[in-house]
Amino acid sequence: QVQLVESGGTLVQAGGSLRLSCEVSGSISSINAMGWYRQAPGKQRELVATITSGGTTNYRDSVKGRFTISRDNAKNTIYLQMNSVKPEDTDVYYCYARVLRRGSFSYTDYWGQGTQVTVSS
Repeated sequence: QVQLVESGGTLVQAGGSLRLSCEVSGSISSINAMGWYRQAPGKQRELVATITSGGTTNYRDSVKGRFTISRDNAKNTIYLQMNSVKPEDTDVYYCYARVLRRGSFSYTDYWGQGTQVTVSS
């Protein structure tokens, strides 16, 4: 089994900062891409940022320059540093990882349970 556990979601004022964390644990051989997505009620889940095993990053336009994704491969953990947050960043944030399980020959996508980020104006 593979588990993704997110933490760090909270209520923050507009212009403030917070950091999300996501640790991947379980029967893991390797992890390929990891990332953060977000979803508001009644809307589609959207990409926020991704990072490859080699450290290449990708961001949605609305968060470029404000959010930074990083990765600690030794800890199987990714982070999302969120600065200058805006009310429109309010969402449930989900962690994602593409994992090769021990004994498996193909990668499988896994998701965390989500963590709520609320930005007050």
